[in-house]
Amino acid sequence: MSAVKERILGAITVMTEADAAVVWNFIMNQLSNHSWDNIEEIEPDEWDRQMLDDIKKDPDCREFLSSEETMKQLGL
Repeated sequence: MSAVKERILGAITVMTEADAAVVWNFIMNQLSNHSWDNIEEIEPDEWDRQMLDDIKKDPDCREFLSSEETMKQLGL
């Protein structure tokens, strides 16, 4: 995944539901000529398979923070 996509995912993770709705509306309005059906599917590479395996085995991968706690930790 590119750095830009990772930053977008990180930003969405800490957004409020209202902010996420604004982003979703932007996507639907500005990028509506794109179809979700046109997204290329690729097989996971070794890195992806290792991450998926780690998620299954590592209990820390199931620990999540609320958006409020995340914002607090980030000083936002």
